[in-house]
Amino acid sequence: MLDFSSLLLAAALSGTCLSITMFAIWLTTPRARFVLTVACGIFVLVAHVVAFWRYTKDPEPWLCQVVLALLTLGFLVICLSAMQYLGFRDYRRAVVPTLAAMAACAIVTFLGFDGIGFQITYAAVTALLAAIGTMFWMKGDHDRRILLVVSFLSGACGLSFALCGLTLLAQGQWVLGAAPDNWAERLNSVVAVACMTGLGALTLSLHHLQAQIELKAETMTDPLTGLMNRRALNELYGDRDFGPFMAIAMFDLDHFKMTNDVFGHPVGDQVLCRFAAVIKKYGRAGVDAFRLGGEEFALVMSRVTPEKAHDMASRIGVAFGTEIVPTHRGPLRSSVSGGMGFGSAAGRPLDEVLAQADAALYAAKRAGRNRVIAQDREGQPNAGPALKTA
Repeated sequence: MLDFSSLLLAAALSGTCLSITMFAIWLTTPRARFVLTVACGIFVLVAHVVAFWRYTKDPEPWLCQVVLALLTLGFLVICLSAMQYLGFRDYRRAVVPTLAAMAACAIVTFLGFDGIGFQITYAAVTALLAAIGTMFWMKGDHDRRILLVVSFLSGACGLSFALCGLTLLAQGQWVLGAAPDNWAERLNSVVAVACMTGLGALTLSLHHLQAQIELKAETMTDPLTGLMNRRALNELYGDRDFGPFMAIAMFDLDHFKMTNDVFGHPVGDQVLCRFAAVIKKYGRAGVDAFRLGGEEFALVMSRVTPEKAHDMASRIGVAFGTEIVPTHRGPLRSSVSGGMGFGSAAGRPLDEVLAQADAALYAAKRAGRNRVIAQDREGQPNAGPALKTA
């Protein structure tokens, strides 16, 4: 027969090592706050295990309340870490019901019905673990195999706590006077150690995946404007064929070198950010904006006709012309030139569409700037009128 005290001590040792590991990881990457939250939750559970082991030796009523409160609080913190990682912000949905369960447990335990207190606590923990598994399965955006394991371990651990509560309920043990000791408790000790160790390892894996995602996002994002960069353009569209309802608009801010020379680079940065803000306003499904470098930008449009794509690019140019940047020399207004490149029924690669848009862009500059040009069916630039600004 398994020695119950040994199981508890093994759980405490395993949890302590896991908590220390989590703290160490958080110290190296402070931005991963959910790792710190997990470490705190596991530390509370270790305190629960130690208190529970002491309670098995000296079943004092006040110690019973401490044991049950620490168990519920520990899994509440674990649940909050899952919400933190997955982007849930309404923590009250977990905190309020759990605190209510803790209050009910404290009341019945104080009245001497510690068996009911254990049942309430086990029910609360089961609900928290079920919530963790459900949240990861429903909202996680990583490898579904990892999420399946997280959900399975949470469910298995929750089931072991549910069995503990159901065993007490089935035996009608409303008053215990000591720590419960039955087959369900022993099974729970084994399952809890295994599942919490597994969840800890998976937390490290999820942290690693999140770090990879953040690193990839940083390498594909322009730090000044927040738009995607040329690397992202090649990543997203480099292997795609541009069909008849796809287009690229290339933009180049007019006289931008003069803006930097006359007003200074900080003002030039403001102008770039203003244009990025304008182009972001036209973002929707199927429209992606990029800063290619310097004062060059690109807008990739899907599910649009050539006419609508040209109209959107023209409206962006007009909207940018209304932007005013305050400077030490007075208000500054800038303009932008644009060129259009289109896909075809047979499909065209990214480089070919970009080359067409680039040629049209230079035609717009030669035609006097402050306009968006698209080549006609014969491949000749169709120099429209200058963009009207307010």
